[in-house]
Amino acid sequence: MTRVFLCDDHVLLRAGLRALLASEPGLEIVGEAGDGESALEQIAVLRPDVALIDITMPGIDGLETTRRLSARAPDVRTLILTMHDDPEYLYQALDAGAAGYVMKKAAERDLIEAIHRVQTDGTFLAPAVHRKLAADYIARRDRGELVGPVEHLTPREEEVLRLLAQGYTNMEIGETLVISVKTVETHRAHILDKLGLRKRAELVRYARTHGLLA
Repeated sequence: MTRVFLCDDHVLLRAGLRALLASEPGLEIVGEAGDGESALEQIAVLRPDVALIDITMPGIDGLETTRRLSARAPDVRTLILTMHDDPEYLYQALDAGAAGYVMKKAAERDLIEAIHRVQTDGTFLAPAVHRKLAADYIARRDRGELVGPVEHLTPREEEVLRLLAQGYTNMEIGETLVISVKTVETHRAHILDKLGLRKRAELVRYARTHGLLA
C-alpha cells in the first residue's frame, strides 16, 4: 500500500484528488494540508511514501516545502502537481529534491502512474514537460548557450552525473556506486568544473538535454 499525502491550497482540488486516489487500489490518503508549513508538520509525523505538492501556495510555497522536506524526510518522495509547464519551474523543483513533476491537466491515469513511479522507480516527468524541454534545448542551442559535450566526462563522472540529476544524495550515490562520499564530492566538483555549471538544477538541465536521463 502506497501512503499518499496531499498539499494544495485549493480545497475543491484536494477533495477531487482525495476521491480519485481513495478509489485506486494500492493507494491510501493519510493526510492533507492547504499550505507548506502545515504539510511539513504533518509529514514529520505521518511519514507518507509520497507527498503530492502544488508549487503555488500562500506562505511557504511548494518549492521551499519540497526543499525542506528533502532535508528533513528524504525517505518521503515528493511529486509536484502544478499548472506550470515552464522548464525553469521543473529545474527548480528537481533542484529542490522533487522526484517527479506532473501537470494538473494530466489524465487521471497519468497522475496515478506518476505516484507509483516515484514510489518505486524514483522519477516521473510529464509528457508535456518533455516537449517543453525539447523546445528549451533548441532555443538554448540556437542562442549558443549549451555547455560542453558529455564526452569531456569520464565514465565514472557520467554515472555520478546521471544519479545527481535523478535527485540522489551524495550518500546514496556512494552506496549505489560503492564509493565513498568524499569520492562522490570530488567527482561532482570535477563535473561542475568541466561543464561550467554551478548548481544541481543546471546539472539536471544538462543531463536532460544531452539524453542522459530516460
